[in-house]
Amino acid sequence: MGQSVAGSHWVRNLLIGLCVLLVLYALAGFLLLPRWLQKELPGQLEQRMGWQAQVSDIRFNPFAFSLEADGFSAQDSDDRAVAAFEHLRVNLDVLQLTRGVVGFDDIHLTKPDVRLDLLEDYTVNFARDWQRANPSADEAAPEADKEASEPPKLYFRHLAIEDGRLLFRDFTQDDTVELQVEPLDLAIDDLATWSRGKEDSRYSITAAIGDQTLEWEGDLSLNPLYSEGRVRFSEVSYETLAKYLEPHLSWRLQDGRVTVESDYWLSNERGFQLETSNGALRVESLALALAEDLEEPALSIEALSVDGIGFDLAGREAQVGMVTIEQPFVSATRRADGRIDWQASLPAPAPSSEPEEQQRASSSDQAFRWSVRGVELTQGRVRWRDEATAQPAELELVDFGATLGELSHSMDEPASYDLSAKLASGGQITAKGQITPSPFNFEAALAGSGIALAAVDPYIQLGANVAVRDGKLGFDGNLDLDGQDAPITGTFSGSAQITDFDLRLPDQDGELMSWRLLRLAPVEFNVNPARLEIGTVTLEQPSLNLVRAEGGAHNVERIVKADPAPGVSEKSGDDASASKGDEPGFIFRIGELLIDDGTVGYTDRTLKPVFHTTFEALSGSVSGISNVPPQQGLVNLKGELAGGAPVTFEGTLGALGTDETSDLKLTMEDLSLPVLSPYLGRYLGYAVDAGKLDLALDYEITGTNLKASNQLILDQMRLGQSIASKEAVNAPVKLGLALLTDQQGIIEVDLPIEGDIANPDFRIGQVVMRTFVNLLVKAAASPFSMLGSLADFSGFSSEELGRVSFVPGKVALADGEAEKIAALAKALNDRPDLLLSIRGAAAPNADGLVLLKESMKAAGESVSGDAWADAQQEYQAGERQLPPEALSQLAARRGQAIFRLLKDTHGVPSGQLFTLDTSQQSELDEQGNVIVPFTLDVR
Repeated sequence: MGQSVAGSHWVRNLLIGLCVLLVLYALAGFLLLPRWLQKELPGQLEQRMGWQAQVSDIRFNPFAFSLEADGFSAQDSDDRAVAAFEHLRVNLDVLQLTRGVVGFDDIHLTKPDVRLDLLEDYTVNFARDWQRANPSADEAAPEADKEASEPPKLYFRHLAIEDGRLLFRDFTQDDTVELQVEPLDLAIDDLATWSRGKEDSRYSITAAIGDQTLEWEGDLSLNPLYSEGRVRFSEVSYETLAKYLEPHLSWRLQDGRVTVESDYWLSNERGFQLETSNGALRVESLALALAEDLEEPALSIEALSVDGIGFDLAGREAQVGMVTIEQPFVSATRRADGRIDWQASLPAPAPSSEPEEQQRASSSDQAFRWSVRGVELTQGRVRWRDEATAQPAELELVDFGATLGELSHSMDEPASYDLSAKLASGGQITAKGQITPSPFNFEAALAGSGIALAAVDPYIQLGANVAVRDGKLGFDGNLDLDGQDAPITGTFSGSAQITDFDLRLPDQDGELMSWRLLRLAPVEFNVNPARLEIGTVTLEQPSLNLVRAEGGAHNVERIVKADPAPGVSEKSGDDASASKGDEPGFIFRIGELLIDDGTVGYTDRTLKPVFHTTFEALSGSVSGISNVPPQQGLVNLKGELAGGAPVTFEGTLGALGTDETSDLKLTMEDLSLPVLSPYLGRYLGYAVDAGKLDLALDYEITGTNLKASNQLILDQMRLGQSIASKEAVNAPVKLGLALLTDQQGIIEVDLPIEGDIANPDFRIGQVVMRTFVNLLVKAAASPFSMLGSLADFSGFSSEELGRVSFVPGKVALADGEAEKIAALAKALNDRPDLLLSIRGAAAPNADGLVLLKESMKAAGESVSGDAWADAQQEYQAGERQLPPEALSQLAARRGQAIFRLLKDTHGVPSGQLFTLDTSQQSELDEQGNVIVPFTLDVR
């Protein structure tokens, strides 16, 4: 009985003790611990972190092992808010303690607000505050504490952050970067800090910066580190990207949004491994400017999408699916100094300290396998501006589309491509084929139509002083380039044409050259060795306007610029000699050149009046054009000069640029001579009032040496009014023309010329004209010599035709003189414009002695022996004289006798015959006969 009572007291006391302990435990847990924590926490934070902190309420449930806190906030030593939250709930898992694990059933943080600063030394503000508050913590810590140890075993059944906010500030940049992440939500389930085999935690993170969001979910293991899941960054704005890219990017982001997502797997169990798959990238409204002050972007993309992105760090492999680029725009400018703006905006590359061999080896070690399934570009636009040309050039491609087939690290695998674009200035181009990066090989089916050549006019002006006003280019063919061996080789085969072409000198309104159609088909061009072969060149309605300026230079001479382009030097001696080998460095062949309805205009402004004529209706062909011997082409061209004179140009053509002979013949009929009046007036001093010209030119050209025959037939040429010209000859040119003109009014002459056509002073037209003028001068200066060369005068010399001899003292022709009179009469009858003047003459000595003898006989005086000798002596001494009219009458009768002989016997019109005043001082010929001289003139 006693024992029973004692036992019951013990039980009761035990229960009472337990109750007391439970009450004390409850009081400590519900009341004391929260108060202690609420009081101790600010002090600890101030001691350990240097923060001023406060918490409005802390609650602890000792039975549920849950802690709750409300209204926490903390300021750092700078009195800036560093951390805060609205509510924190922590539920401990007591059962885990039995296994040596600190476990949490639930940690739930509501509306946390954290400021995280990345400082200039790349530390964070939390570490800085700790070091400030604990300056000697590291030195005082025992060495054993510094040794690595196993991490404590922590377990989180559920960890959640709800509606959080994170202010991230980056002070490592020149300008402070601030990112406000709000809201920030995080959920992690079943997380342990030790390995649990195949049991992994699940996590989910969502965060936002305005419209920018982060979604991250998957499995996680901390020891060993392992994670697998999917991450997605959505609508990341260009402002966010710019804050971190600007220090590393030479250009300025103006707009854009990026969304990127991918599955991933990472582990450090066997070294760090990372793999991604099913990745996708989308960029929208991207705009990139090259400088801060540029408003228009140099690069913009409406949308860029990439799918199928995968990466294997350990396997050194990357894959990219289809890359789609929508409405890209690229603008590039070459500045006046020759640098492209994109290139100029890049920083200069830092020199590498590694030897070149090490760089190559390092590059090889870092190589990995990669592949891109393809690229597709739609509705692109490319604009190019070149300010290095005299006139800025602007080219723009619109509606640019491209597809590129699969690419990979296997550079020897060909990739297909397909390109098409339109030019804003007019026209379109397409290219389709395949390209192999290494060894380089490029194959393309090229086509273009309606390409406006005026757009490339500034580039043409770099090498030529011309302006392309109009013209459209079209082409169609195949291009194949091969770079396996240096130099690169390749061929183009196809056709090309230029329509409605108009080329001018920049400072002239009139056209220099034009055509309706130039077609080359087929065309075969070989890059190395350089060779061009064209089957047929068709030229329809070509027009060439040649103008000789007042200074004497032709307009075509101004096409080639006098000064070479900067950086271009003349050929060295070795290069020049190499080009003079057996074969030229560049070979070309043209099977046939067909010309239809061509026109060549020529204007010479050095003349007054200005000379102008046109060669029209030029049609025909030139075949076998080449610069490689042996070659014999054929020329067959026809046209009309000056509105109606038919011209034929025929012959054979040797290899151009060689010493092969070309034999060319030109014939022309019925050219109106007044057309040439400005030229003839310059050299003759007279305009041409009437007449026609026929030409027969035979030119033999060997190398640059010309040997030519110029047969001219002038019909009814009549000179007009005189023209003042400093270059006019000082000679009776009308007499020269009259001498050359036959009875039918025809002048027929052959003017052979020779010379070097490479000599700039040798101008064929001027040489022919001067040769003809010299012929006229020669004729006028020696008219009887000209008569002797133009007609058959039975062996009479030109000197003999200019005079006739009489028997001394008689009006009787000497022997053979009658035939001379007949020949002279024929020349006068054949040339009705010639006028013959006859000066009757007598010789005082030869004629006087004969007349003296006859007078002595009439007077009965002796005329022999000493008597005649004395009489001659007296006559010569002036002691014996003839009647004063004796010699003059003899001279007059001689002139009249010639006049009557030419008129009555030989039918020379009296209008062509004139007798001049007599001369009594005539000379004697070789036979001692008295000479009566003639002079020629023209009407």
